[in-house]
Amino acid sequence: MRSVEWHDGVLRLIDQRRLPHEMVILECETPEAVAEAIRTMAVRGAPAIGAAAAFGMALAALRSPASDRAALLRDLEAAARLLKASRPTAVNLFWAVDRMLRRAADEGLEDPQAVREALVAEAIRIAEEDVETNRRMGQYGATLIRDGDTILHHCNTGALATVDYGTALGVIRTAHEQGKRIHVLVDETRPRLQGARLTAWELLQLGIPFTVIADGAAGYFMRKGKVNIVLVGADRIAANGDVANKVGTYTLAVLAREHGIPFYVVAPTSTIDPNTPNGDAIPIEERDEREVLEIEGVPIAPRGARAANPAFDVTPARYITGIITEKGILYPPFDLHIRRALGLEQEDLRDVVALRGL
Repeated sequence: MRSVEWHDGVLRLIDQRRLPHEMVILECETPEAVAEAIRTMAVRGAPAIGAAAAFGMALAALRSPASDRAALLRDLEAAARLLKASRPTAVNLFWAVDRMLRRAADEGLEDPQAVREALVAEAIRIAEEDVETNRRMGQYGATLIRDGDTILHHCNTGALATVDYGTALGVIRTAHEQGKRIHVLVDETRPRLQGARLTAWELLQLGIPFTVIADGAAGYFMRKGKVNIVLVGADRIAANGDVANKVGTYTLAVLAREHGIPFYVVAPTSTIDPNTPNGDAIPIEERDEREVLEIEGVPIAPRGARAANPAFDVTPARYITGIITEKGILYPPFDLHIRRALGLEQEDLRDVVALRGL
C-alpha cells in the first residue's frame, strides 16, 4: 500500500514507528488523530506530512456537525490550527492545509455537502500529484547518477516519506530501474534512525545494494574517495536556497564541499517557502530529549544526563550544488531560479535550466 492512503472515509497510514520489525496500519478518522500521527512521527517526511494533513482537513469537513457553510468554515479553521501546530518545520504541512482552506472558501461551493465533497477530492488530488511529482524528480535526478556511482543518503526520503515513490530515494530508485549499477551508503540518522530502520528497509524491498554507516563515518568514506554524490531531501527551502533538513545534513554538505563531492537536495516546489527569506528564519523543531537518551525505551546514557534534540539543521545555499525539483534542476543563483520555478510554466523552466547545461 501507499504510506498515505484514503479508504472509505478513513485515512490509512503505515505506522513508521513500528518498522522495520512489523508492518502496522494506523487508521485515522478525525483531524485530531491525524495531528497526533504527525506529531508522534507515525507519519513523517515532508510530502507525506502534507498529504496526511490534507486528508486531515477532509476528515474535519466530514466529521463537522455544521449545517451551514459559515459554521463549517469555522470548524475547518480550527482543524487547520490544530494540524499546523503538530510540527513546525515541514512547510508542506502548511502548504497543504492552506490549499485545502482555499478550496473550502471557493464561493462556487454553495452548501456544506459541496464543501465536504470538494475537500475529499482535493486531498486525493494532492496525494496523486505527489506521486507524479516524485516520478518527475526521479527522472531529472537520475541524469546526475552514473553507472557505478556510490551515493551517500541521509535520513529517509523514499516511498515512506512521501505518498509513494520518494524524493532523493526516488532518484536512486529511478537510476536503479534504468539499469545503472549503484551502491548506497545509508547514514543511520540518529536519533530516530530513519536511515537504518526505514531507508535500509526500502532498499531491501527494491533490491538496491546498500551499506548502513554511522552518521559520524561519512567523512571517512568521503576522504577515502568512496562517495561520488550526496543526495538528501528537505523539509523547508528558503527563498535564497538555504535548506532545512534532518539534523546532520549541514555536516554532510560541509564535508562534501571539502572533498569536492556534488551535494544535491531533492524536493518538490511545494517545499519551497517564498515567504521565508533565508535559513535563519526557518523554525527548528526541538523534540523530546528522550529520543537522544534512549533507543526504543532503553536508556543509553547515565541517569540524570540531559540532551538537546534539534530535529533539523539548516544548510546554507553556498554548500548546495543544485536542487532537484519536479520542474527541473535548479542551480545557483538559487534566489533567481527559485522565483522562476515558482512563477513559470514547466516548459519555460525547462528552457531556463537547459541554458545552464542540464
